[in-house]
Amino acid sequence: MDFTYIMQVTKALMEGFGATLWLFVLVLVLSIPIGFLMTLILRCKIAPLRWLVNVYVYVLRGTPLLLQLMVVYFGINLAFSDYFHIKRETAAALAFVLNYSAYFAEIFRGGLLAIDKGQYEACKVLGMSKLQTNIHVIIPQMFRVAMPSVTNEAITLVKDTALLYAVSVPEILHYAKATVVRDSDMTAFVVAGVIYLIMNTVFTLLFTKIEKKMAY
Repeated sequence: MDFTYIMQVTKALMEGFGATLWLFVLVLVLSIPIGFLMTLILRCKIAPLRWLVNVYVYVLRGTPLLLQLMVVYFGINLAFSDYFHIKRETAAALAFVLNYSAYFAEIFRGGLLAIDKGQYEACKVLGMSKLQTNIHVIIPQMFRVAMPSVTNEAITLVKDTALLYAVSVPEILHYAKATVVRDSDMTAFVVAGVIYLIMNTVFTLLFTKIEKKMAY
């Protein structure tokens, strides 16, 4: 085994690591609060808003992320070609945020449903307002219940970042394929797999630590 070659391949693939990490962080930072906001809308009394969010979640969860990525990038550029051109990175980030916010909305909705209705009644007996009940009792428990599912989605997101390749955004898989084609050697794909495994391990440990803290 040529370790010098492996190090060269790893260095080449790390050029795409920045795009992968950038997308991962951006999607989590944006899609989690958007998903939570959608969950609140699903509980509001304005029927048209609930209907719109339900349709949004249904469509985004029911169609492939790759298809959504293509629609956002090519669709926007074709529809508004006379006015502006959306960059590949921007289109990818938008598609990922739209997709994952729908999944997080459903995760948080499930977290709310898991909370015993008796807690609402107990808070009412204690004289707490609806706002106080939600902020101090319900929402913290919702996040604690939803955290394992949030962790699973974060791990899935790490792997889904490879879809950036579909719109020619240079990330880990992009450099791996270029190296394999150039050298006729599968080592780059193995190294790419190891990089994804390391990322997943690190984020799994991080989210597990957060889960344990929230449990207390």
